[in-house]
Amino acid sequence: MQQQSKEPSKLLERISINPDICHGKPCIRGLRYPVEMILELLTAGMKHEEILADYEDLESEDILAALAFATRLSQVKRVQAVIR
Repeated sequence: MQQQSKEPSKLLERISINPDICHGKPCIRGLRYPVEMILELLTAGMKHEEILADYEDLESEDILAALAFATRLSQVKRVQAVIR
């Protein structure tokens, strides 16, 4: 089996946005696994191996893709408060 590239640009290709899947939220490879769910599992302390064992459709690169996507979203020039 050939090892997939772990370059962020290649990993981001695993993220799909389709209005018909999970209300258009960014998901893993068109599956019904939103990126936010993967990030929540990691934040809760689950290890990659535990996530992969619980969700057999997922691959290790999918978890890395979710992290790469979150990294890309956090790369903003500045954050401005919204006044209500």
